[in-house]
Amino acid sequence: MKLIKSKDYAEMCQKAARIFAAQVTLKPASVLGLATGSTPVGMYQELVKKYDEGKVDFSAVRTVNLDEYVGLSGDNDQSYRYFMNHNLFDHINIDKANTHVPSGLAADLEAECADYEAVVASMGGVDIQLLGIGNNGHIGFNEPCDCFPVTTHPVDLTESTITANARFFATMDEVPKKAITMGIGTIMKAKKIVLMANGKGKAQIIYDTIFGPVTPQVPASVLQLHPDVLVFVDEEAYSVIAEKCTPEQLATIL
Repeated sequence: MKLIKSKDYAEMCQKAARIFAAQVTLKPASVLGLATGSTPVGMYQELVKKYDEGKVDFSAVRTVNLDEYVGLSGDNDQSYRYFMNHNLFDHINIDKANTHVPSGLAADLEAECADYEAVVASMGGVDIQLLGIGNNGHIGFNEPCDCFPVTTHPVDLTESTITANARFFATMDEVPKKAITMGIGTIMKAKKIVLMANGKGKAQIIYDTIFGPVTPQVPASVLQLHPDVLVFVDEEAYSVIAEKCTPEQLATIL
């Protein structure tokens, strides 16, 4: 894992966007694994800016998203399909037929998960996977548990995740309690992984992810076993590492 520190959120997003723009430039038909939530919004804005400036062409790009809420249609403004359209796809020259998000309205969730795995496999896997991280270490919606889920699967969201998501909904009752998510095994098959985290609230979990034991109780810790991971943080998310790590430890990640 390599840690890339920025002074603030804006700089972090600029740096991460350069990695994705370079990927698409070098391989126009890249398969991008994408994430939702507040963290990647600024990075998507930077990619839109690069497109507007004529620096990146997304016409041959294919995408797969990490997850989707169960029970929300793609036109619901809290669904992850809507999020991706609103924050990225509507503003670049990507063919939306080449963009894939699990269906939250699938009648058979297990079949939907199997179909989604087949979609990822049919593309030859993900070239570069974007991840955010939850306060409890979840990536996608792979919550802390007793094992690392391998493939795309339905999941019951934890109370901490439901509470964290409540700010996006009018009432707690409206917050989805289930989701479909790529499994850890699917995520780990990506050729390159980019993890983004900002703010003091993510500082401890970033430290645990990089320097703690590899355990399904901290799902993101499995990234220690991947050969090509870039972790982008701002100064606040870096603060616990700065406090606890020795110069020798820092030399291994910076």
